[in-house]
Amino acid sequence: MSESEEFETLRLRLSRRMFLGRGCGLPLGATALAGLLARSRASLADQGPAGSPLAPLLPHFPATARRVIFLTQSGGPSQLELFDEKPGLEKWAGQELPDSVRQGQRLTTMTASQKQLIMPSRTKFERCGQSGATIGEWLPHTKRVADDLCFIKSMYTDQINHGPAMTQFLTGNQIPGRPTAGSWVSYGLGSENRDLPDYLVLISKMQRPSDQPLYDHYWGSGFLPSRYQGVKLRNAREPVLYLRDPEGLTRELRRGMLDGLAELNDMRYEVSGDPEILTRVRQYEMAFRMQTSVPELIDLRDETEATFELYGPDSRRPGSYAANCIMARRLAERGVRFIQLFHPDWDHHSRLTSWCTARCRDTDQATSALITDLKRRGLLDDTLVIWGGEFGRGVAGQGKWDSPEAGRDHHPRCYTIWMAGGGIRPGMTYGATDDFSYNVAEGAMHVRNLHATVLHLLGIDHERLSYRLQGLDFRLTGVEPAQVVSQILS
Repeated sequence: MSESEEFETLRLRLSRRMFLGRGCGLPLGATALAGLLARSRASLADQGPAGSPLAPLLPHFPATARRVIFLTQSGGPSQLELFDEKPGLEKWAGQELPDSVRQGQRLTTMTASQKQLIMPSRTKFERCGQSGATIGEWLPHTKRVADDLCFIKSMYTDQINHGPAMTQFLTGNQIPGRPTAGSWVSYGLGSENRDLPDYLVLISKMQRPSDQPLYDHYWGSGFLPSRYQGVKLRNAREPVLYLRDPEGLTRELRRGMLDGLAELNDMRYEVSGDPEILTRVRQYEMAFRMQTSVPELIDLRDETEATFELYGPDSRRPGSYAANCIMARRLAERGVRFIQLFHPDWDHHSRLTSWCTARCRDTDQATSALITDLKRRGLLDDTLVIWGGEFGRGVAGQGKWDSPEAGRDHHPRCYTIWMAGGGIRPGMTYGATDDFSYNVAEGAMHVRNLHATVLHLLGIDHERLSYRLQGLDFRLTGVEPAQVVSQILS
């Protein structure tokens, strides 16, 4: 008899005892029964019974990616300085953006009252690798892996402010409350590692205070059962709160307490069918296993000197973007399904040449190192890496365009991200913008298309991955048309 059949038989016996009014009647000290419950409960908690909302959906077709590392650059990196070379802007310097280019498009309140005077790029560009990708001088390390990357220069979104734009970038909808892409992937595919969550989040510990909020709903599960939400690893002595047992509580006693709680929760689930009860069982079990897996994960003492040199000097600082990139590789090695790094402060309304270069120094070497490291270890082929933010920056200077204090305002109409590995065609550039990097000129790629493409690489048909709520079938890509961008697939 299989474990699931044993567990179902046990559940029927429990139901019969309850029906006869004999109560639970199962002593926690019954070792054999506790072992059966623990084994069956672990299976139930990890995958859910057949037909359960927690049962992972099988891939719809063979996948090229098994996991995702999403390097989320929060604030809107400037494509005009980093990737989208526009040498023709020099002759427009200080002139007003033509109405034929702007086309009445919305501006933020920060620049709506000033003239839109064109500020050419503050950097020099170089054509890199055999692909000839254009990369700005502030990203010297990224230049070295250019032929491993696929640059998408025609990304666009509908939102012009950070909160709604990042929410749409991650969930497909500007209104908080929807599941993020990581939660959808966890819901659809389940886990490859039963000792760590499917979806883990790391946030850079900045060396100066950041005034840019990162909201919990950026990694939330929305209306999906809460077991699918991202688990944030904190930059602290305890990366996960309340993971350690109180003093005096032995692991054996903790195991017995969990068995007793799970037994009661199992009975309650049989009555109510509430999937959050299964989530509770799973999270208790996961926390128990993470007491061993997390300390081993975050202990970087087994990393070589060569690894720290590859990722740069900041990789030795706990919580830095570079250290988190090493952590991302370690999570990928352990089969975590969706790994998301957040690096804030790309919002450069002033002092562009100072602040943007600082963010590039934070991230450039470590990002390049992550690609190199994954490739060396044979992980890049089935790991999809995404780099990008919620929107780009506008061509007009914010403030006095020719001053060192000048910056750039938000710009959702076109910007650049890149992808690598996991079935993405390397060494190519997809899409293009107009001469002002203001509008998409070819190959428009909306956020919906990005999500559809990511799911496709993971073996998921975005139109078939849905969750029924209040009589509606919700999808990551929503109800508007979305398509897989096949041109960037290898």
